[in-house]
Amino acid sequence: MPHSFGYRARTRHLFSQKFREHGPVKLSTYLKTYKVGDIVDIKANASIQKGMPHKFYHGRTGIVYNVTKTSVGVIVNKRVGNRYMEKRVNIRIEHIKHSKCRDDFLRRVKENAQKKKEAKAAGQSIHLKRQPVQPREARHVSTKDNAPTTIYPIAYETLI
Repeated sequence: MPHSFGYRARTRHLFSQKFREHGPVKLSTYLKTYKVGDIVDIKANASIQKGMPHKFYHGRTGIVYNVTKTSVGVIVNKRVGNRYMEKRVNIRIEHIKHSKCRDDFLRRVKENAQKKKEAKAAGQSIHLKRQPVQPREARHVSTKDNAPTTIYPIAYETLI
């Protein structure tokens, strides 16, 4: 059988609402303020068809470049062949949310500023680079007064 190549083709599960998240859009969605330069995640809400982005942009992150009454313009980088093109997409606010991708970075900036301030007050130099998770330190288990025990499975018994 032939299949369609429409605007929403193959989006049966992509645009479906999550478990227990069906129904109308929450009012807090409309009360959020977006400014030029904000980083936003694009997540299409299938219960609102107006201003819905193309399925390619679902799950992408972009930067707001324009704000209007009911929608925002978002710049998204799209890979076309061997290059990245800057695509400008106009999306209603029901289909976007603020991204949390910079939260960890901003938290580290504040912590490092505080550490620098404390180190400067104490007259020390400080190392602020992140370190990967190190291996756990070695442990020694003594068998003195701690005899090893062998564990056996419980024998199968019929319950008839």
